[in-house]
Amino acid sequence: MVARIYRPARTAMQSGKSQSVEWLLMYEPEEPKTIDPLMGYTSSGDMKAQIRLSFETKEEAVEYAERNGIPYRIEEPKEAKRRRVSYSDNFRYDRRQPWTH
Repeated sequence: MVARIYRPARTAMQSGKSQSVEWLLMYEPEEPKTIDPLMGYTSSGDMKAQIRLSFETKEEAVEYAERNGIPYRIEEPKEAKRRRVSYSDNFRYDRRQPWTH
């Protein structure tokens, strides 16, 4: 079973980077999840899907996987392109977009 090493993206409700600084090692599922016909619960017999290990750096996660003989795949994070915008630019007389209200 292959493990994924990645750094999770921030959630939509999060403006900072607090939970996106650590690297995670998670196993990919071996079998698809099934739906219980009576109760509608989703279940799986795959116990490794519950394992979620966190590391401070990517190198620590790779070292752990190699030390324990775990085949792994690394997913590099996509860095956000942030543009600096000044609040005073909203009130400039030479705005590109007209003031709407």
